[in-house]
Amino acid sequence: MLERLLFPKAALPASPRKMPDFAYIRRELQRNGVNKKLLWTEYLEECRLSGEMPLMYSQFCYYIQQDEQKRRATMHIDRKPGEQVEVDWAGDPAYITDPDTGEATKAFVFVGVLSYSQYPYVEAFLNEQQAAWITAHVHMYEYFGGVAKLLVPDNCATAVDHSGDWSDPRINAVYHEMAEHYGCAIIPARVRAPKDKPNVEGSVGKISTWITAALRNEQFFSLPELNEAIREKLYDFAHKPFQKREGSRYSVFREEEQPLLNPLPLHPYELAEWKQATVQFNYHIAIDSMYYSVPFEYIKRKVDVRVTDTVVEIFYKNTRIASHRRLRGRKGQYSTITEHMPTDHQQYLEWNGDRFRKWSAQIGPNTGAVVHAILSSQRVEQQSYRSCMALLKLTEKYSEPRLEAACKLALSYTASPSYKNIKDILASGRDKTLADEAHTAEQNPHAMTRGADYYRR
Repeated sequence: MLERLLFPKAALPASPRKMPDFAYIRRELQRNGVNKKLLWTEYLEECRLSGEMPLMYSQFCYYIQQDEQKRRATMHIDRKPGEQVEVDWAGDPAYITDPDTGEATKAFVFVGVLSYSQYPYVEAFLNEQQAAWITAHVHMYEYFGGVAKLLVPDNCATAVDHSGDWSDPRINAVYHEMAEHYGCAIIPARVRAPKDKPNVEGSVGKISTWITAALRNEQFFSLPELNEAIREKLYDFAHKPFQKREGSRYSVFREEEQPLLNPLPLHPYELAEWKQATVQFNYHIAIDSMYYSVPFEYIKRKVDVRVTDTVVEIFYKNTRIASHRRLRGRKGQYSTITEHMPTDHQQYLEWNGDRFRKWSAQIGPNTGAVVHAILSSQRVEQQSYRSCMALLKLTEKYSEPRLEAACKLALSYTASPSYKNIKDILASGRDKTLADEAHTAEQNPHAMTRGADYYRR
């Protein structure tokens, strides 16, 4: 310092050489076949035409490098407590050993880190599919005991629908629905920009060392066993004191960040799957070989279906038009809401076995016996309602006495007559013959007995 005061150096004159256009060079270097040598040659030609002194090639490359370093400069962003959580899959998997075959299966490690306290959550899954991704978030929020306002994921397929336009990523529908449930906003990190989520990127490396690598010599025979070991290592990692900061991740989280997290919703998010279906002519849609009713006005319309473990919700143009409890067990079951049916179908639905028995008994005992036989002929009573209705409707074409007579005649043949037996008797008129013979017998009870006049002859 004394030397500079006693013997000050003269200021170096500004370089008279022409500086290149760095913005132009950055753009051109991104094009195929363009390199620094070519750009330097073009730069020399510009200097010759303008009469300015050019840089040597080594200087040209040096200044370009200096410009790149300036652009790569990073800015420290102070995060507020409870503001943001960053999530990603760890790069190195853990392993689960099959106890029978000894085969090792990969277990993929989910990592979530609160940006302010750097307090992490870690859990292993058998795959990186959407069900595991959503479940990991639900468990993470329960572990934190609250929700950060922002959620910063990587651009993985379970978070972002890759349409090809990376400048405007579209959030996956299920992931967006989960975020809406927890009241947070999703801001995906930019592609190939790990500094957008530095905490989780740094924690992934540290967790790989402290947890995954620390467990590399241990064998785990189930996923719960692996996650139990991860939870123990995670506890040690979170309580380890900071090197350049007072406290630990857990103490900062507990004292400063957790009180500022948004509260959890009353119920955890239930994973949903979205499907499309077409309303059939019987005003039902088929989901996993089960059938759910839709208002009959939507027949042949395409609808969106949200399926959870417990509920099936049906939407048309973003409006919910039906909701059912999800059916389980034997395939082919129906869930039908009466209000979804046409009016004539609703009237038919009101009939049951007792009403058919009472109606038939009013016509006569034989009709009642035939209806009882038809109701008992099917394994499920409801399967015989159509036949009972058709049988009793025969009174409209014929009459109640004729139906009673036809049923009596049919019962003389078999103990279990069918609707077809009764219909054939009425169509052929055999019930009339039986009625005429009965009428004749009432008028002359001895019509078949030979009297005294016969023997006088």
